[in-house]
Amino acid sequence: MKVRVDEDKCCGFAACLSAAPEVFEIDRDQIAVVLIDGEIPEHLHACTRDAADACPTDAIIIEE
Repeated sequence: MKVRVDEDKCCGFAACLSAAPEVFEIDRDQIAVVLIDGEIPEHLHACTRDAADACPTDAIIIEE
């Protein structure tokens, strides 16, 4: 699984950070960024999906 953030949709609500702090952070422009380059480790798949589900603007894109 890979994950990315659509910066045009992200409004910095930080729901992703609450759900998956090992995977996301909010940058100084208040946009979510993915901390992991490449494949998300399997033990973080569930919280990454939770983060995508929690995003109110659907800015998190999961690629299987």
